[in-house]
This record gives sequence, C-alpha cells and structure tokens, in this order.
Amino acid sequence: MQPSLLDSSVFTAQEFRATKPTVLAFAILLGVSAAVIALSPGIARAHAIIVVAQPAMNSTVARGELEIRLDFNSQIDRKRSRLSLQRPDGSEIIIALASDSPAGVLAGQARATLSGSWKLRWQVLSLDGHITRGEVRFFVHELDRPR
Repeated sequence: MQPSLLDSSVFTAQEFRATKPTVLAFAILLGVSAAVIALSPGIARAHAIIVVAQPAMNSTVARGELEIRLDFNSQIDRKRSRLSLQRPDGSEIIIALASDSPAGVLAGQARATLSGSWKLRWQVLSLDGHITRGEVRFFVHELDRPR
C-alpha cells in the first residue's frame, strides 16, 4: 500500500520546513502577477467599444449620401475589421473603409435610398487580438432640408 499525501509519514519535519520558502515564494509571485494584470491599462481595455457613432444609435437621417464613422476606445486592426449596412428590405451593403481615418476609427460612405429602419453592423479586431461585434440602429426618412 502506497502512502497517501495526507499521511504524516510521507514528509519528514525537515522536508516540510524545506518546502515552506518555495510555497511562500510561489504565493508572492502569484499575488504580484495578479496585481500587474489588474492594474495594466492594456488588459483593462481588452475589447474595442464604440465611444461615438455617426449616425448615432436610434437617430433619424435624411435619404441620400450617408457619412459613417465609428470611434472606438482603442486602436483597431483596420485590415481585419468591417462595416456593413442592413437595409429595411433585408439586403446588405458592404461599406468600403476609408484608409485615411485615424487609428481607432472606422469610416466610410454609403447611399441611403430607402426610408425605414437600418442597421450599421460592425466587426473590429483590437490590436490585442479580441474581436468585437455590434450594430447601430438608425432610421432613414425623407426630411425637410434647409434651402
């Protein structure tokens, strides 16, 4: 019969005292690592979050040329990010991304030709490797334009 780990005869008093510094060092290392992770600003912003949207959520815009811009709280990998519009009839338009927009911004243009409820769908890859998706709902109507 093999001795169990709980059997006091497995460790001598000398062996037990020898392991105490190792256990203490491991506990300190674990605590310091947890503190570094908790206080690191890069890890705290693991997912890209929209801070400004154009068009804004639940806003109403006029039919015609539509300027699209999403500002995120962190830099994103534009090459691996995308924008699309779902029209009121259910069809989808892929938006070509502007290459000259600042880091952390997705921008593009589209023509809003149908009145009704639209969805701006987005998917971004943060530089830390996290993918985030979402949508901004807005409405397109024939609005009175100033002359």
